[in-house]
Amino acid sequence: MSLTLLATTHRVAPGLLTWKAWDVLRSAGRVLVRPGHPLLPYLRDAGAAAEETAVPDPAALVAAARDGDVVWVAAPEGDEDLMREIGALVVHDPLDVEVLHGSYDLPGARLLDLVAVMDTLRRDCPWDRKQTHETLVPYLLEEAYEVLDTIENGDYGALREELGDVLMQVAFHAVVAAERTDETAFTVDDVAAGIVDKLVRRHPHVFGDVSVSGADEVNANWEQIKAAERAEKSGAEASALDGVAMGQPSLSLAAQLHRRAGRMGAPGDLAPSTGQDAGTGDDLGIRLFALVREAADRGLDAEAELRAVSRVFRDRVRAWERRRQRD
Repeated sequence: MSLTLLATTHRVAPGLLTWKAWDVLRSAGRVLVRPGHPLLPYLRDAGAAAEETAVPDPAALVAAARDGDVVWVAAPEGDEDLMREIGALVVHDPLDVEVLHGSYDLPGARLLDLVAVMDTLRRDCPWDRKQTHETLVPYLLEEAYEVLDTIENGDYGALREELGDVLMQVAFHAVVAAERTDETAFTVDDVAAGIVDKLVRRHPHVFGDVSVSGADEVNANWEQIKAAERAEKSGAEASALDGVAMGQPSLSLAAQLHRRAGRMGAPGDLAPSTGQDAGTGDDLGIRLFALVREAADRGLDAEAELRAVSRVFRDRVRAWERRRQRD
C-alpha cells in the first residue's frame, strides 16, 4: 500500500508528464484530484479514474493509502503544507510515501512567470497601467547604468538583481506594445523570436555550414551579414552608420562612430578639424573627439576611462569633506 504525491509544474502544458507518472496514474487504485485541476481532462482521456475532491484531511488521505495505492495530484503551485502534515503523520506509523515529479521546469521557464506578472500589473496596478514607451525610457536607461555599475565595481552578487530589473523593462515595453491594434503591435514572443532569428542568421558558423578559423573571421562575417541586412532594408541609402544611436552619451557615441568608420576603412582625416566643421565656437569638441579616437587606437574605452577617473575624483572629494569635518 502506498501514497504518491504527484507534483507538476504550471510552466509546462498540462498533460505533458513523464512516462513513470502516467504509469503510476493508470495503475493506482485511486487517483484523487481537486475540482478544476488543469490535469483533470488529460487524466480522463488517459483512462485514469480520477476522483474530484477538495483537499483531503491528511489523516484521511493516509488512512485511504493504507487500504490501497492512492495518488494525490498536487496543485500546480504545490501542496507543501499538506505534504509536511503527511510527513509528520507517517514518522511513527510508517507508510510508503513518494513525491513523484511528473513534469519539470525547462531552462527559461521562469520567464513565463515574468510575462504573467507583467500582464497582471498592467491590468490591475494604476501606475503600471498608465505607463507608455516614452514614460518608461528613463527607467530603462537607469537600470542599464545600474548593471554597468555592478560590473565595473565587480559586484557580481548584485548583478542578477540588476539584470532582472532590465529584463522587467523589456517585458514592460512588450506588454505595452501588445495592447496596440495596428501593425506596430508586438508581443514578448515577437521580441524573442526576432533576436533568435538574428542570432541564428549572424552565426552561420554555428547554425549553418560556414567554417571559420577564429574570432576575427567570426567578426568579419558578422559585419558582412549586417551590411547585407542594411542594404536589404535601406537599399542604396544604406550606411554602415545606420543604427548608431545619436542620443547616447557623447563619448560612447564618438567611440561607436570611430568603430563603424574604422571597419569600413574610412580615412582618419574625415574627423572634424576645425570649430566650424564641428559646429562649435571653439575646438573643445574636436579635442574630445580626437581623444576618443586616441583611446580606441590604444584599445581603451573612452567612456569607461573617464568614468574611472570620475570615481577617483569622487573618492577624493569625499575624503576632503571628511577631513574638513574633522577640522
